[in-house]
Amino acid sequence: MSSDNSPGTAATPMDGTATGVSNGSQAPADAPTPAQIEEWRAAASKLAEANERHLRLYADFENFKKRSQRERDETRRAAIESVLGRLLPVVDTFEMAMAAAQMPGTSVETLRAGVQMIQGQLRGVLGEFGVEEIDATGKPFDPALHEAVSQQESSDVPEGHVVQQMRRGYRCRDRLLRAASVVVARPPASQAGAAAAEASNA
Repeated sequence: MSSDNSPGTAATPMDGTATGVSNGSQAPADAPTPAQIEEWRAAASKLAEANERHLRLYADFENFKKRSQRERDETRRAAIESVLGRLLPVVDTFEMAMAAAQMPGTSVETLRAGVQMIQGQLRGVLGEFGVEEIDATGKPFDPALHEAVSQQESSDVPEGHVVQQMRRGYRCRDRLLRAASVVVARPPASQAGAAAAEASNA
């Protein structure tokens, strides 16, 4: 029979201290340290503060947009009310002219005088707001101010000049409100033929 104390047989420790055996008293190697936890808490606090600032800025910007829109609306209403207030006397004069036209014995001269008064009042109101008429008759055609509706032969008006203004144009200070509708002069056919013949013989 073999003995328990035979050579080559390793003794097995009985106290639980063998290599590789954990007694559960040590923390995992990847567990955060107290310093890391504190750093994460500080970062989370800064992120919350930044988010709160962003929300405040967004709310301030939305309030600014609403306030700006209200101011624009009020300015627009004030401008419209100002124009309408200046036009009311013109309407009054027009109504008086219409009433006079219905009265027996009203002459054409009286009606003409009433219409001229209305026209003068209306032009005065337009002038107060910077509106000017564009007088194109006899002037060189300007595509920035004039709209050519046709051409007309003319020996009195130079070629490319406005021979007739069909409808007045208007501008408000430096902005064009409506281009003047004009008829542009061109040389008579006889003159154009003679000019062509001279050019071919030159």
